[in-house]
Amino acid sequence: MSKSERFEKVYSQGSLTVTEIWVDKETGVNYIFHASGYSGGMTVLLDKDGKPVITPNEDK
Repeated sequence: MSKSERFEKVYSQGSLTVTEIWVDKETGVNYIFHASGYSGGMTVLLDKDGKPVITPNEDK
């Protein structure tokens, strides 16, 4: 798997202020990305218990 194929964008909202959810296809971990203007950041998406949101990998 090439590096460009490891992450998949599964959700996107907005155009000037952007919120996206990305899934690491190798681990299933979900990340949230938010950008506004010239700044932005990405972090692990957590559930209500503070644990990372994991998307089951259908390939395994």
